[in-house]
Amino acid sequence: MAKILIAEDDSSMRHFLAMALERAGHDVNSCEDGLSALRVLEAEGQDFDLLLADIVMPGMDGIELSQKASKISDHLKIMFITGFAGVALGNRNPGHEKARVLSKPFHLKELVDQVEELLAA
Repeated sequence: MAKILIAEDDSSMRHFLAMALERAGHDVNSCEDGLSALRVLEAEGQDFDLLLADIVMPGMDGIELSQKASKISDHLKIMFITGFAGVALGNRNPGHEKARVLSKPFHLKELVDQVEELLAA
């Protein structure tokens, strides 16, 4: 079981992501945007194993969040979800060469499988 922080601005998507990961046995904390997720990370960042972040969110996007999160916890694994092609990362992803990108739409089983694989790496 891993402790996972989700940062996703779409409430339905956030709910389905959390539900799928909880059913897979993970402890999940979900936030509606990058700024909220950063506050959670600042409070308990060392406790999280994985940050699952939407790339495009209001306030603070997933890439900026991941950069700040990596400074808080160097062992934190990163997975991005996006409605845009993985190319959306471009050169804005320094230090996250091993981060996974899962493009929407995806099946929840695919998400769980990708998370399990990333956590095992």
